[in-house]
Order: sequence, then C-alpha cells, then structure tokens
Amino acid sequence: MKIGALYLGSNKCHFNVWAPHANDIRVKTYFPEEKIIPLAKAGNGYWSGQFYNISPGTRYKYIINNRAEYPDPASNFQPLDVHGPSEIVDHQSFAWTDKGWKAIPLEDYIIYELHIGAFTQGGTFASAINKIPHLKELGITAVEIMPVAQFPGNRNWGYDGVYPFAPHHSYGGPAGLKQLVNELHKNDIAAVLDVVYNHLGPEGNYINQFAPYFTSRYHTTWGDAVNFDDNLNAGVRNYFIQNALYWLREYNFDALRLDAIDKIYDSSPKHFLKELAENVKAFSDEAGVKKILIAESDLNDEIIIRPIDEGGYGLDAQWSDDFHHSLHAIVTGEKEGYYIDFNSVADLAKSIGNNFVYDGAYSVFRNKIHGNSAILRDKKQFVVCIQNHDQVGNRAEGERISSLISFELYKTVSAIVLLSPFVPLIFMGQELYESSPFYYFISHFDSELVQAVRSGRKEEFLSFNWTENIPDPFSEEIFMKSKIRWKLLADEKNAAVFSMYKRLIDIRKKNDQFGIVKNDNLEVAHSEEQKFIRVRFHGTGKEVFYIANLGSGTIELREGVPPGRWKNIFDSSSSQWLGPVVSENTNRLIGGEKIVLYRESFLLFESEI
Repeated sequence: MKIGALYLGSNKCHFNVWAPHANDIRVKTYFPEEKIIPLAKAGNGYWSGQFYNISPGTRYKYIINNRAEYPDPASNFQPLDVHGPSEIVDHQSFAWTDKGWKAIPLEDYIIYELHIGAFTQGGTFASAINKIPHLKELGITAVEIMPVAQFPGNRNWGYDGVYPFAPHHSYGGPAGLKQLVNELHKNDIAAVLDVVYNHLGPEGNYINQFAPYFTSRYHTTWGDAVNFDDNLNAGVRNYFIQNALYWLREYNFDALRLDAIDKIYDSSPKHFLKELAENVKAFSDEAGVKKILIAESDLNDEIIIRPIDEGGYGLDAQWSDDFHHSLHAIVTGEKEGYYIDFNSVADLAKSIGNNFVYDGAYSVFRNKIHGNSAILRDKKQFVVCIQNHDQVGNRAEGERISSLISFELYKTVSAIVLLSPFVPLIFMGQELYESSPFYYFISHFDSELVQAVRSGRKEEFLSFNWTENIPDPFSEEIFMKSKIRWKLLADEKNAAVFSMYKRLIDIRKKNDQFGIVKNDNLEVAHSEEQKFIRVRFHGTGKEVFYIANLGSGTIELREGVPPGRWKNIFDSSSSQWLGPVVSENTNRLIGGEKIVLYRESFLLFESEI
C-alpha cells in the first residue's frame, strides 16, 4: 500500500498514513491556507482520504487524537527542516529527458561514492551536476550518493535521516535530486542511492508517535531496533518497501545501497530483505528494467546474495569488508581494532580468490567463528574499495589512504582495486589524490544530543587506541575541511593520478576479462616473504595477469610469467605516472621469464594472440 500524500493531479490529493492505535487522524494544512480535514479508517491500521482543492506546495501535518501535530512519516519534502510541516509534491510535473536511458549491468559498474554536501563548494544537487563532465571523463559508470533523506540542520553524513522519503531541503529538494539523476542518465551514468533501513536518527524522529515502528526485542547502537518481526510489524515492513519502490519509481534510481543490513534484526519466516528483493524484482519486471540492490553487511553471510530460488534473500551484491581490511592492513601496517584479524598477504589472496577471508574461520577481533563460504557466488556480487566514507570518516582524524601510504604504493593499491575481479568503488577525491581529511560531521539542534555524539565518537575509537586529536563533529570548520579541493587538478602529481585512473578504467572497460569473472577463470598466487600477489584472468579472448609488489624492496620473480607471450600494458612505476622508471609500456615477455618489480609497484600484462 502506497503511503504519504499522493498528488493525483487537478488539485486532488490522496492521503494515507498508518496509525493503528489512533482513534482520530486529521490533516491540518498550514500553507497556502489553514484548514483541517478528517481521514477515515481504511483497514489494517491505515487512515486515508482523497480531497480536492489541494495543490502541490501545500504544507501540512497530521493531528493525532485531536492533540499532537506531527509531520508525515512518509513526507516527500520538509522545506522547514525536521520539525516543520511536510509539503505535497507533484512527482508527475518533472520533465524527464532520460527516456532513452538503458540500464547498465552490475558487472559494468565502476562506482563513484560521493557526499552531496562535501563533493562541491556549493554542496547541492545542482553543483554536483556541474561535475558530471569530470566523472564522465574519468570513466565512471555509476554514482553512489550518500543518504539524502531529511536530517536536522545542514551538515550530516545522512545516516541520521528521519524522513526517508524526503530529499534534504538544503541540497535542493525533490526537483534538484531528480535533475541530478536525469543528468547522470543523459551522460550514461547509473544513479545509486544509499538508503538506511536499520534505524532512524534521533532528532525530529516522530514516527513512533504514529505506530510501533521500533521494538525493544533487540538493542542497537541507536536504541530500540526497527520493528521488522514484532507485533504490528506489517506496516513497518510496508513502510520501508514502499520507500525503496518510491526511489526507483519517482526518482528513476537504478540501484539502492542498503546501509548496515547486519543491524536489521528479523526472525520472521520470510526475512524483510527477501521480501524487499521480491518487491523490487516485481517492480523491475513490470518496468522492463533491472533494478539493483547492494547491501552493506558485516555478517559475511552469502545467504544475502544467494538467489531466492536457491534459498537466499536475492540481493544482487554486497560490499566486501574483507578485501578492504586485508589490503589496508598490509599497506599501512595497522593492527588495531578489526585490523587485528588481517595480517598477511594470504588474506588478500584469499579475499580475491574465495570472496571472503572469514568464511567460517575464527576471528580474534570478534572472539568467535565468523562468516560462511561465498565461493559459489560470482565476483560481480562484491563491491570493493581502498577507501569509502566509513573507512575514512570513522577514523579519529578522518585520514584518507593517501595520507597513510607512499605515492608509489597509492598507485599500486589503486590499480589492485580498479582491475579487481569485483565491482570497484572510488571514494570522491580519490582520483585527484586528495589528501585532506573527510571527517564525521553533524549539525543537530539539540545540544545534549551533540554532546552525546561527541562522547560516542571517543568511545568508538578506543579499540583503535585513537584517543587524541579527535575533532568536534559539530564544528562547521571540519565540515568545510572535508570538501573536495578541485584545484588539485592543476598540480602535476594530482593530475598524473587522475590520468592514471582514467587509463586503468579504460583498460578495465576494454578487456572482457574484468567483466563476469568465475572462480575457475581466476588464478591467485602470492608470497608472504616477498610481499607480492599475482592474479591471472583467463577465459575467452585476450588473457591478462598482474603482479603487485606491496613491499619496500625490488624483487625478482623467476618464472613469474605464465605460459604464452605477453605485452606489458600498464606499469605503475612508469615515469608517465611520475614513477622512477622510464617506460613506454612496450615490454614483451615469454612464459617462464624473470620479472623485476620495483618497490611498491604494479605491472599488468595482456596476452598476444
């Protein structure tokens, strides 16, 4: 059942709200005129009514039991922030020009994750549009937008949103977001939205005044869990399923990234995620275009991406923490927190070959056996990175990987991600060799809540022994410091990295080996002592293999070249990328020959057939 204020055209609007315990629900309009309209019971705890003489732009709240007034839980727009009235939106009035848009298959995704507020100085959907030519030149095929649901104030990562259907007013509201998606599609770039179904933020969160959206059955970081399996859970499940369909239908998003699904607690016979996937598939079938669901999960449980007809939940892909953690631990030497579980090149090799490192193995960090095998799942079902908003912003000082490792090693780990058998993700500014921090920031109105966030951040960092120089998340200064510095493109080193990223992405696009990769088409070898990893892709067409030296010394690999004749098509240490080696990438090798790898370098070879 659709929910919210559904504008039907001709100044006619249908209201539908779930409030199973209410005795009376009324709509109170504030603008352009004040009036009160009663709703009627519609069954299963819903109240509804269809009325004339109500135009788009009308602002309203619901009155519960003739007492309290609250914004619509399914508000499409909150122009006056989280405590103000909701506003009716005419979704049919937007003039889409992306009718020729063809959805991109998941295996062709090259994802660019961005935060609307920090991506540009303007911090709006409109100013993000101005950077689309940059993304297109880079070769990006999908843009993932961090959550934009209405949160309190103007500075927030978006995971404190309290109106999941309402694009933030300071970013440009519904029309601004639609225009951004429209322009991405016009430039052959898929649009992915980060959504949060595991909790809502604390400030402006009035949703529980309408119905039992939360349950004390489970305790989470944010308090009571979302009620997916307790009494009266049907309306809660419908609320979030309708939210997903809303973004796909009204905003033409191609995919949704589901935040921290390990914090979605559901012991129902049919898990919420499976029900969500079924509904998205039905929508896709009706629309004639495949819509994609990507999960963030800490579970290492392949049931999430196992097809429904095989007993799984049927989501399309999930982020791979094991890949990130193993690569990060090798190149930074960090062993605190969850990095204690990742201490060898073998871990990186296993994450590439088997998809998970912890696939039923014992985790020291968790002090228990963790995960199960995902070896039967396709490589395209995993999204990998060397950094993302969490892995940067959830460090005490917000350091990017560029501040933690050498320039040569930065180029090498970039190549490992961009030429991985998985779906690569780039965090905004990564292609510019951005070194400024990306901090965690908020702008809550409640001073006690601000202090609670400050204290919570300090506690979170204890397991990493980060106890000093923790910035104030409420500071506007740290938000401004988190913005991308686009002027970096004028500097030689930053421009070289941008050019290198373009080259690597172009290689990926032009070689079919980096598309749908099966486990039996992949060979992974490594050396703990010499600190190198070799990955060979073999199938139809031209084969490729790369060797990455993650150590601090030059190494010689005798018989390092697989059988056949090979041409070197990328060398991270080349002077072309400001490396120490004068090279035009013309080296040719025959199987069994010795390879010399300079410190912290990456070599890619393509077969000559």
